[in-house]
Amino acid sequence: MNTESVNEEPLFTAVSVSARQLFQLLKCINFAQKAQVRITEEGLRFTVEESRVIHGIAFLEKALFTSYTFSPPVRAQHEDDDGDDTSVFQISLTALLETLSIFGFNEGRDRWTSRDSAYGGVTSSMARGGQDAPFENHTLGTTSVCRLSYAAKGDPLCIVLREAGVTTTCEMVTYEAEDLEEIPLQRDALAQKIIMRSSWLHDAINELASTSPSRLTITASPSAPYFTLSSKGPLGSATVEFSKDQQLLETFHVPNRTVNTYKYSLIRAASRAMAIASKVSIRGDVQGVLSLQFMVEVEDSRLSFVDFRFVPFLPEEGEEDEDEEDEDEHGE
Repeated sequence: MNTESVNEEPLFTAVSVSARQLFQLLKCINFAQKAQVRITEEGLRFTVEESRVIHGIAFLEKALFTSYTFSPPVRAQHEDDDGDDTSVFQISLTALLETLSIFGFNEGRDRWTSRDSAYGGVTSSMARGGQDAPFENHTLGTTSVCRLSYAAKGDPLCIVLREAGVTTTCEMVTYEAEDLEEIPLQRDALAQKIIMRSSWLHDAINELASTSPSRLTITASPSAPYFTLSSKGPLGSATVEFSKDQQLLETFHVPNRTVNTYKYSLIRAASRAMAIASKVSIRGDVQGVLSLQFMVEVEDSRLSFVDFRFVPFLPEEGEEDEDEEDEDEHGE
């Protein structure tokens, strides 16, 4: 144990009556073994990245907890985000998820299981917080308590779970934080901004999987076809097109036609978030960086957000000519 933590107030403590909602949000970014955790006054920020081409962020705001206390050392309160911050560390995300689910969750059903076809209109079960919303207390069936605490830099993250008279305590090893570079999105130079129901994006991505693709091309245009997802693989090619109907695309801001290609498996890494979110904001800047921000409804109709960013493929020699020909075709 770090000697700084002896006889001192813990750096952080929080209590939640639902380990499941924490599990569901963190499961959305479970595409790498470790996550970087930043404790702030507003909540816990979990960041996961892979090869600097994708990063995912799940923010567990303090409103998700019945009690939340953050007491940084006085010296740390004046340090900037780039300094040696005692409230930032890495942890095994895989082990954390196993711990949070130690009493077991029924993950076989989500809010979209009984919906109609994703392209066939909105049903009552798809309404905000629908009857089968996965985070509601009556759906969970039992109450539980989850307590998180972090005494000081270098100490383990302590998790205490209580349910039905059974108490489990886990101490998880924490690691030195790494210098993670956030994939930059130029918010003042956006090439597209589209908001739609997350379930429809989820279904479209799954449909394209039939071709065993390695790449996914996203095309947005101010004229028809307005928003297109296409893939090509050893089993053929597939395309999903969305009309500009406001029931499909709630917000559609695309000044000029854009075409960008991404690694399909990376986009698929966000499928968990697509499945449980109610809406998704799809933004892309002039450099082709893609941002997917998912709005997830949790208990008591509160909203949480999970963010992903992706770096596009850079056109290789020979591919640029192909893209130009394709753009001329669409422009005619």
